[in-house]
Amino acid sequence: MRNTDYFKDKKVTVVGLGRSGVSCAKVLSDLGAQVSVTEAQDNNLVRLQALELKSKNTKIELGRHSQEFIRGRDLIVVSPGVTDEALPMIWAKGFKIPIISEIEVGWILCPATIIAVTGTNGKTTVTTLIGKILEAQKKKVFVCGNIGNSFCGELDKMGISDFVSLEVSSFQLETIEMFKPDISVMLNFGLNHLDRYKDMQEYLKAKKRIFMNQDESDYLVLNSQDPVLRDLAQGAKVNVVYFSGTQSLNPNQAAVLTMGSILGIEKELCLEVFSKFKGVEHRLEHVAESGNIEFINDSKSTNVDSTIWALKNIRKPVILIAGGRDKGSDYSIILDLIRRNVKAMIILGEAREKMKDTLGGFIPIDEVPTLKEAVKAAFYKAASGDCILLSPMCSSFDMFSNFEERGMVFKKAVYDLVKNQSHHGT
Repeated sequence: MRNTDYFKDKKVTVVGLGRSGVSCAKVLSDLGAQVSVTEAQDNNLVRLQALELKSKNTKIELGRHSQEFIRGRDLIVVSPGVTDEALPMIWAKGFKIPIISEIEVGWILCPATIIAVTGTNGKTTVTTLIGKILEAQKKKVFVCGNIGNSFCGELDKMGISDFVSLEVSSFQLETIEMFKPDISVMLNFGLNHLDRYKDMQEYLKAKKRIFMNQDESDYLVLNSQDPVLRDLAQGAKVNVVYFSGTQSLNPNQAAVLTMGSILGIEKELCLEVFSKFKGVEHRLEHVAESGNIEFINDSKSTNVDSTIWALKNIRKPVILIAGGRDKGSDYSIILDLIRRNVKAMIILGEAREKMKDTLGGFIPIDEVPTLKEAVKAAFYKAASGDCILLSPMCSSFDMFSNFEERGMVFKKAVYDLVKNQSHHGT
């Protein structure tokens, strides 16, 4: 690690006890900071997370936020899910205490070359693929972000010649101050998170922060086919390189290839990696097949654009399972594609009524209470040659702790159903 004295003796409160919050609190404590943690929830998962910090001499409060955990601190570190309206944020601003995100802490301490990836869709796939082409190049690389290991959790293993492929959300970018990746990649920009941002401009403003500290020694990789991103280069001090999807390369692969060229990685090596890549879990993931009906898990689809991508890439008639917590989405933009490619929809979660109001007159829609029921209902409607697709277009937080849990529940329901079918068939 570098700058190891930066946090020494500082009074720091970490807001949020998720995976990144725990890792951040551990690192800060090990570096001699006086660490407190405040978490609004109190459940078994949170208590398990808190146990990890037991030996770290940290003060922890669960099930509430209190001012005593904020007042008098030198620094507040926030987890991605914490909004501006959260009490710790309001109090910290009132007390004029600096607020930063976990990726800022990681950046201050990280000795490795950082490649940061953002965009409305495709972040996880691209971040993973960048890791794979660097591994193929025999480089030591850490793939971090929302897709596994937290950035702070990997810092003590990193060296100056290593690389970090870092998935970065707009939420994390809201609270950066100095964060300055060596290469930033902006994949695309679409309607999303309007439950958090007042409009698209505010959402774009958060995304653009990824390159706000970059200079002539850094690179910004932009999608030339995205009309919003194409013009971002104006006024940027950074070296801008463009990518575009082609007939043989989808936009995600084109972005990785362009990023690889900056690091001098051969095109042939990248193409070889692409050909072996099976995809990431919960993103257009083949789960099983029964009676010539395929089940696909696309739980990572938390917005409409993701489901558009999924439907365009599936060549079979689809029974679509969708719903969850609405993010201010406009479901009408997928209507034409649904009418062409989808035979029926099974919907669940908080967004049911909105989806039904927008799409109900154009396609048969069934409502169900649980994901297990959705799998059964979809299978009942499907015929040989069809595909049952979980692609929710919504966040998972009304019924699940995250999209991974939603995907796992879907897969278990599918495996159970397939097993029962095979028993009946023998």
